[in-house]
Amino acid sequence: MAIPLSYIARNLWTRRVTTLLTAGGLALVVFVFATVLMLDAGLRQTLVATGEYDNVVAIRRGAGTEIQSGITRPQAAVIEMHPAVARGADGRPLVSKETVVLIALKKAGEEKPSNVIIRGVSAAGFTLRPQVRVVGGRLFTPGSTEIVVGGAIARRFEGTRVGERLHFAQRDWTVVGTFDAGASGFDSEIWGDAEQLLQAFRRIAYSSVIVKLARVEDFEQMRTDVDADPRLTNEVKRERIFYSDQSRALSTFITVLGLTLTAVFSIGAMLGAMITMYASVSNRVGEIGTLRALGFRRSAVLGAFMVEALLLGLAGGICGLGVASLMQFASFSTINFQTFADLSFKFILTPAIVSQTLVFSLAMGLLGGFLPALRAARLEIVDSLRAA
Repeated sequence: MAIPLSYIARNLWTRRVTTLLTAGGLALVVFVFATVLMLDAGLRQTLVATGEYDNVVAIRRGAGTEIQSGITRPQAAVIEMHPAVARGADGRPLVSKETVVLIALKKAGEEKPSNVIIRGVSAAGFTLRPQVRVVGGRLFTPGSTEIVVGGAIARRFEGTRVGERLHFAQRDWTVVGTFDAGASGFDSEIWGDAEQLLQAFRRIAYSSVIVKLARVEDFEQMRTDVDADPRLTNEVKRERIFYSDQSRALSTFITVLGLTLTAVFSIGAMLGAMITMYASVSNRVGEIGTLRALGFRRSAVLGAFMVEALLLGLAGGICGLGVASLMQFASFSTINFQTFADLSFKFILTPAIVSQTLVFSLAMGLLGGFLPALRAARLEIVDSLRAA
């Protein structure tokens, strides 16, 4: 015979002050746990959304990022003319030869500058990235010292509003537009004409070549051809995979740091739950003896206290998750460990994170309540009634 759930819930309500304090401690740990998962999910989605599945990135073989890469003009021409490359309505290959450079800019209200990516793109650069659209001003004129800035840059850095000027590479560059890249990594970049940026930074090679495939299934053939061509010292990757790889180092750091903090905090929260449950057992010795005298088995008493601990964990989990969900309205910026550039992204709450967080909170309640529940189940009827 099981002890009714209503009886268990009434016990929690009777001790509502300690219940709230214990649930609050669990909620704090759950908040940290959920926030770490949301941060990692936001980072991954931001960088994965940067790439298109039918776009291919060509970089120097062995280079982890575009900043470390170099592709000569002859090599770029060979890649451009590959049969797998799609062509536009005008018959020209859909290719963007790009140069990627870091510059230092001041954030609004801060003295210390941060690295920002300047990306030089060809005429097809915007066509290859349909998620990028101009939301203020206009596109830069090819062959000019005009630039457009991503929304995350325009909001946080000085001199990046439409009509303002930035000075770098010994030239003045006029901001003529801002663009929205659909919460992708491009939102944290500044774009200009590739040839002008090559000249300004005195570069003789592109950083990468972006091509659109005529057919998605042609990728493997293109990769085989590029690897086998003696003229090329390059490798190709699907654009989405390429940018997903950029999140690996930062994602690992966030996960390890966050889960370490969560582990430390969770120990304290479980000890708090354990102390609360032990106190509950001590204050209810007579009640436990009465339940046993009425015919409830030890297993029923054990189950009742375990359910009580699980309810505490669930309450903490729901509260912590509710507060963590508010983080979706905030944005976060940090240094991408792969490119050493400033990267802005948001916290994202997914169904998988919700389920993982609730399981984690229930596990904390279960572990914190097991020993007190075991003690309650082991109490003898006579001793319990006598102590009452």
